[in-house]
Amino acid sequence: MAERISSEALLPTETAFEGTINDMSFQVISLPWDAIRAPLVVPLLRLSVFLCLIMSLMLFVERVYMGIVISFVKLFGRKPEKRFKWEPMKDDIELGNSVYPMVLIQIPMYNEKEVYQLSIGAACGLSWPSDRIIIQVLDDSTDPMIKDLVEMECQRWASKGINIKYEIRDNRNGYKAGALKEGLKRSYVKQCDFVAIFDADFQPEPDFLWRTVPFLLHNPNIALVQARWKFVNANECFLTRMQEMSLDYHFTVEQEVGSSTYAFFGFNGTAGVWRIAALNEAGGWKDRTTVEDMDLAVRASLKGWKFLYLGDLKVKNELPSSLKAYRYQQHRWSCGPANLLRKMIMEIITNKKVTAWKKVHVIYSFFFVRKVVAHINTFVFYCIVLPATVLVPEVEVPKWGSVYIPSIITLLNAVGTPRSLHLLVYWILFENVMAMHRTKGTIIGLLEASRVNEWIVTEKLGDASKPKLAAKTPKKPRFWIGERVLMWELGVGAYLFICGIYDIFFGKNQYFIFLFLQAIAFCIVGFGFVGTHVSSF
Repeated sequence: MAERISSEALLPTETAFEGTINDMSFQVISLPWDAIRAPLVVPLLRLSVFLCLIMSLMLFVERVYMGIVISFVKLFGRKPEKRFKWEPMKDDIELGNSVYPMVLIQIPMYNEKEVYQLSIGAACGLSWPSDRIIIQVLDDSTDPMIKDLVEMECQRWASKGINIKYEIRDNRNGYKAGALKEGLKRSYVKQCDFVAIFDADFQPEPDFLWRTVPFLLHNPNIALVQARWKFVNANECFLTRMQEMSLDYHFTVEQEVGSSTYAFFGFNGTAGVWRIAALNEAGGWKDRTTVEDMDLAVRASLKGWKFLYLGDLKVKNELPSSLKAYRYQQHRWSCGPANLLRKMIMEIITNKKVTAWKKVHVIYSFFFVRKVVAHINTFVFYCIVLPATVLVPEVEVPKWGSVYIPSIITLLNAVGTPRSLHLLVYWILFENVMAMHRTKGTIIGLLEASRVNEWIVTEKLGDASKPKLAAKTPKKPRFWIGERVLMWELGVGAYLFICGIYDIFFGKNQYFIFLFLQAIAFCIVGFGFVGTHVSSF
């Protein structure tokens, strides 16, 4: 009995001792947090919220402005034929075919085994006088077998009377820009007035030149006529549907507004026709960034040349259907513009051939808001700062900044693809995930850090045009840890999940539904369960 009493007497003491240890451990952890929370974390988070709200307002104003302009364009029918002179080409009995300008077609290629026949065939099928067109295949392929196949395809079309040239280099200096630049140095190019450029997966309709060249012929101040892209594999998978929603806004709104108001927009690098004289006056192709097409467009615009976008003229092409290919493409598309802004900002400011208003448009709207602010704000605000306010309740985000403005921006972005409105929530979550990758690319471009000039050609599968063949292609299993796991995405997903758990038990913002959905999206991408995964065998 005495022993039992002694044990019972000691038990509370031991329990109290353990409780004291736990309290001490908690204090050891919480004391440093409490020490930096009020003087450091709260002010920094409030500053971050303020900056993100400013960027959100910038994006909001930009989207509303473009929405108003595009509404007026559609309402009053400001078609290209009404803004610029356009007359159909007509035969001349006396002059014969010489009445038609000489057109060069450039097709840059790099190991395009799946699509080389489609692109060469489409270019050779263009309806234009055969003695007034030259097809130039610029093959930078490193695979000898593919080079032989491309050369044989060119010879096959040449045997049919097509004026087609197969050009190769002994290096890949400058990548695509280098190939295009070398192609223009050929002696037979001197007789050409215009050059149309098609990437290897692009398939123009036969009447492409009949619809574009007259604008250049009758309007000597136009340097570029750009056509819209039509995605042949948009329904292939979830990844391609998401890309279609993003790119349709670019073509339906951004380029249409730029063409209608400033006669300027960024050249898309393909499906466009250039006046060779304008291209040369602008300094030709340069490989100083990974967006050589945008670089050329900005330089030509600073020389006073105008651009025209034809939204009704569509050229079929293929979207990257694998996550790996899409990530490489997005790195190039986000890093390149930021780096180009760094290189050209002073040149734009000091230029004397364009108006101050156009300079503001190029620097602020075209570059800063769309190419820098849009990426950084999307990731930092919605995936870092907003979740952090759950852990630091002293910092509040107004409803107009966290709900109303993002909702309006999202709806305005979605107007380009009405058929995918039911996928809007998925698109938001996916775009937030990709914004992390784009933000990293933007920062690399602005700082000119490593990978700033990384150029990896976007893989093309040609599956949309060969469904039966694609179905027979052997595929790897859906999940390979060594190849598929993306640690940055999984890390952000874990952070969002923790914030969501904290919001349920201790928070007051009710953000946990968004946080959990966004965390799931990051994890799905992080484990590579997006897009197709075709075998490399």
